[in-house]
Amino acid sequence: MSTSLPVSRLLDALTAPEILSDAPCRGSLSMISSDSRDIEQGGLFVAVRGFQADGHDFVADAVSRGAAAVICEEFPGGDLPPGVCFIKVPDARLALAEAAFALYGGASEQLDVIGVSGTNGKTTTAMLIAAMLNHNGIRCGYIGTGRAVIGDEEIPLERTTPEAHGLQRLLRRMVDEGCRAVAMEVSSHALMLQRVHGVRFRVAVFTNLTVDHLDFHGSMEAYASAKQRLFRQLLPEGRAVLNMDDPRASFMAEGLPPASCSGCSLSGVERRADRSVCGEWFLAEVTGEDAQSSHLRLSFPDGMFDGELLLPGRFNVMNALLAAATCHAMGVSGGAAAASFPFLPPVQGRMERVDGGPGRVRAIVDYAHTPDALQRVLQTLARLKPAGGRLAVVFGCGGDRDASKRPVMGRIAEELADMVILTSDNPRSEDPERILDDIEQGMSGIGHRRIADRGTAISTAVAELGELDILLVAGKGRESYQESMGKRVFFSDREFLLNSLGADGCMPSAGGEGV
Repeated sequence: MSTSLPVSRLLDALTAPEILSDAPCRGSLSMISSDSRDIEQGGLFVAVRGFQADGHDFVADAVSRGAAAVICEEFPGGDLPPGVCFIKVPDARLALAEAAFALYGGASEQLDVIGVSGTNGKTTTAMLIAAMLNHNGIRCGYIGTGRAVIGDEEIPLERTTPEAHGLQRLLRRMVDEGCRAVAMEVSSHALMLQRVHGVRFRVAVFTNLTVDHLDFHGSMEAYASAKQRLFRQLLPEGRAVLNMDDPRASFMAEGLPPASCSGCSLSGVERRADRSVCGEWFLAEVTGEDAQSSHLRLSFPDGMFDGELLLPGRFNVMNALLAAATCHAMGVSGGAAAASFPFLPPVQGRMERVDGGPGRVRAIVDYAHTPDALQRVLQTLARLKPAGGRLAVVFGCGGDRDASKRPVMGRIAEELADMVILTSDNPRSEDPERILDDIEQGMSGIGHRRIADRGTAISTAVAELGELDILLVAGKGRESYQESMGKRVFFSDREFLLNSLGADGCMPSAGGEGV
């Protein structure tokens, strides 16, 4: 992928640029980054003030690596390196997005961009949208938690929504490789930190809003307002797709005409009469479910359909309903959307089964790391477990994140599971034992165990599983690492479970083995 941006065009793209008087701002730029270590000869470095480091401290490093231009919020003092163009702007994060949009040719304007936001369900919903569109002949990429997907290629990502230059680069690749659309998760952080500035969305999807990220936003009101920004970036002809069973849905749709909103509900056909927010409705009734699938009766604007979704749980039914409504907005008929359901692949790390024998579910891996998500998964599994079986859960909470949810998750696990083992998630810079102390604040103090080592916690649970029992390992999903004290080491819940259950999927008689 070859890119080139004349400095004159860069200056036209920026808001209120000021050029250092003796800076030679000519020529073209070959790439862009806010990380000085990534800068290549002829590149553009944007000095962003981060939460842990200030990009202005790395200007000299960027110049030494070949930066031809630097965008900053204050000009550096002292002698300036010759041949480097210095541009001052009021907001470097905004400038990063503006420059990336210009460098990659406004790629987001050449795709139907679908943004999915909410606390829980973003990954599953976005991946179901991409799979459904691809199944119906609309080539669609995916950007979200842990990875981007273009055709058969997976590209690892560090953030749910990449920084603006990484996002625009991915969108350019998708355009160049023939994608017509992209389904992307849009985090509240991304909306607040200008990562999606300049992106106009064909469809904006709201999954739900529950407690999370209060360490960043400070209050639920501020968190909701951050999410609402996505719906302010809809194209004039764009459509909002809303989970109307969530009380914040109407807030997301404020200022939008009902004709541009699609409502999704599992609450029954009576919702069809509520047209004050949504002009059309997508309804689903669960007619049957087991540990592997959900059987549905669907009411769409263009007809009634039966469907089978190869995912259990009402929350997954809502995710699929949101996906169907999104695809309908993209021109896929209701019948074609419903017919796609059996062909939608499972999403790794989301209610992912690890089978302990033919037709017998022994363990589930799920990303549930918020109180609401943990509660929904445990409620589903408690309802589906065999008579006489127990529900066991192994979970922890991430370090350096909202600590207020820790005791709430402890209480939920104790109320809904028959066996609870507390363990580490990604402790990051925190003491794992201190995190477990916080979780225990919401528990009675009896009937659970704490084993900080995640591998030992999982193998301990596996060793105690009975023939009818189900084990949920929650919090990390498809993540393949554990992060502690600035280091990441390989750890996969799924692989560890498979190893502990035995190579053939059956529990070894002597308990589990580590990887």
